[in-house]
Amino acid sequence: MKGRIIDLTVTVDVNTKSPPSTDLKVELTRYHRGPGFWQVTAVAQSLHTGSHIDSPLHCYERGGTTAEIPLDQVIGEAFVIDCSYVEPEQPIEVRDLERGAQGVQPGDILIVRTDWTDRSWGRFPEFFTRSPYLTPEAADWLAAQRPKAIGFDFFEEYSARLPDFTSEDFVCHRIMLGAGVPLLEQITGLGRVGRQRFPFFAPFYKLAGVEGAPARYFAIVD
Repeated sequence: MKGRIIDLTVTVDVNTKSPPSTDLKVELTRYHRGPGFWQVTAVAQSLHTGSHIDSPLHCYERGGTTAEIPLDQVIGEAFVIDCSYVEPEQPIEVRDLERGAQGVQPGDILIVRTDWTDRSWGRFPEFFTRSPYLTPEAADWLAAQRPKAIGFDFFEEYSARLPDFTSEDFVCHRIMLGAGVPLLEQITGLGRVGRQRFPFFAPFYKLAGVEGAPARYFAIVD
């Protein structure tokens, strides 16, 4: 394969937490056998921990699962909308997206960049509670561009940082997932790609009957 691979995935360890709505930690259990070295590790974590993909079942009872998302929906040309000037806890509005959207095409994988994950990943709960977030109008705008998928390097749903939100408060997710668009969360390192449009890959764990799955994001650049 020609080109340089750039990993855009956050690292997860036992200090990583899921959003405050569940506040689950990562638990690793290691099994060994002798007389030489042999190890198998079991993991317990939320499927929404670290870099992961969301499917419509996350917000809709009859929504599709992650295992039903074809790989060609999360592999393709990415277009980055640069909102890296936004401040912590600042809403990202339609005008912010339009400012960096010249050249967006239907079928792109849209990625909204703030560099928040680069700056704050590993600091919990601050990563969730102080992140920029989308307004519902911005979520509508993103879905209206007819992308294959939408990715974020920040915690885009304001209500998800609250432990007592209701399903109806999950407004931005409901808008985008309701349009049949997979969500790619906790992307990092977009500044290392060095361009606005590039080949992007988001393969994910194919687990039946669920609404989320760990993913490994990467770009390939010349």
